[in-house]
Amino acid sequence: MRNKIGTIVKIEGILLAILAVSMSAPLIIALKCNETGCVRAFLTVMISCAAISLLIHLTCGLSRYNLKNRDGFLIVALSWFSVSLAGAVPFYISGSIPDFIDAFFESCSGFSTTGSSILTDIEILPRSILFWRSFTHWLGGMGIIVLMTALLPAFGINGQIVANAETTGPTKDKILAKFSDSAKALYSIYLIMTAAEVILLKIGGLSLYDALIHTFGTVGTGGLSSYNASIGHFNSLYVEIVVAVFMLLAAVNFNLYYIARRRGILQLLRDEEFKFYMMTILTCGGIITVYNCIMNRFSDVGETLVNAFFQVISIMTTTGYATDDYDLWPTFSKFVIFMLFFIGGCSSSTGGGVKCVRILVALKLIKRGISLKIHPNRIAPITLNGKEVKSETSIRISNFIFTYIIVLFAGMILISLNGFDFMTNLSASASCLGNIGPGFNLIGPSMNYAAFSGFSKLICSFLMITGRLELYTVLMLFSKYYRNPDRIK
Repeated sequence: MRNKIGTIVKIEGILLAILAVSMSAPLIIALKCNETGCVRAFLTVMISCAAISLLIHLTCGLSRYNLKNRDGFLIVALSWFSVSLAGAVPFYISGSIPDFIDAFFESCSGFSTTGSSILTDIEILPRSILFWRSFTHWLGGMGIIVLMTALLPAFGINGQIVANAETTGPTKDKILAKFSDSAKALYSIYLIMTAAEVILLKIGGLSLYDALIHTFGTVGTGGLSSYNASIGHFNSLYVEIVVAVFMLLAAVNFNLYYIARRRGILQLLRDEEFKFYMMTILTCGGIITVYNCIMNRFSDVGETLVNAFFQVISIMTTTGYATDDYDLWPTFSKFVIFMLFFIGGCSSSTGGGVKCVRILVALKLIKRGISLKIHPNRIAPITLNGKEVKSETSIRISNFIFTYIIVLFAGMILISLNGFDFMTNLSASASCLGNIGPGFNLIGPSMNYAAFSGFSKLICSFLMITGRLELYTVLMLFSKYYRNPDRIK
């Protein structure tokens, strides 16, 4: 037990060190902009995290204890909640968000790449705080635990169990033999994508500061902006196209990029999940464009086309950026957008939601069920990319979708204590659990979560992190199977 606790504490110490280093960038901006209160806030957190990390390093030596699956669940869940708490402190100490529950909500929203906000006027905040707020997207997008996993071997700790508990998607594919090497390879792709978008946004006339902030929100599929009007602030078709393209790319399975780099770009087109992902975007974007054009009597067809596809991509990838208020669209178009709340990006991407691969397998299960009703003796295996999906995997996917619905409605019931309308409560729960950001009615693209009670904000924060970790990593901690070590390894 002692070795177990020592190993877990040592991992948390490494995470605190990463967090301390991560605050260097906003600290530099605070110094450059002469934001004294923010300098004090960032230094306080950095020194505290560094001191605790150093103390842990000096007192907790290397352990021979081998992490088990149950330890991975605890480490990952504890890490995300502790990072969100620490990340909220600069908001609170600087006075930018004077209520700590609000600060915690904003921090959870950032690290979980949800993009929900309680801020009514973003532009009055200090530049360093806005930078940190968006930088949490970049840290949480690929997964701060994945970054930590790449570093754990240097401290004599095997990070495979930790990575298994944090990695999104129904499968835990490794592109290289060691998971730490896989994490490094994926982060190299993440860095290249980040640099490419920053350069393209700079070409489009954005300052380096604005380019970085909106790149963090794009490649992390988070959607927080430094402007009240979000991407619409720039009033630039070029910027909207660049952001839309990178939102689209960020929600693709990152393992596919590595495979495509080695075997050719056609590997993307052969992947069933990728084809389903693209087909859904093209179909929904086309339907909304046609319907909105008919309802608007075909006025501004070009603008309607761009807004429709931008919002479809933004919601499908769970980014949440906005160029138009879809809450003002016709009811049919709003329904199509709401349907996308429950799909999300691809597995092993920065996108949230149920994930395309699960929806695809679920649809194949429905198709097989209908087929077996007609031909009971027919053998109809579920296949994905030419390989048979094991029955255990199909059961896990079905269980996940059912659990997702249960958690969604449980969250909605608790949020409804605010007394808001049905669509506000439902979309708030769906948005936070799917890491999307905006919702409908009181939390539409032009609104925020400021009117929610402190209790509801804590529920939403819990949903954000639970959704980001794909339910079971957090829910497992409340299970009797977790509390009894003889039932789970």
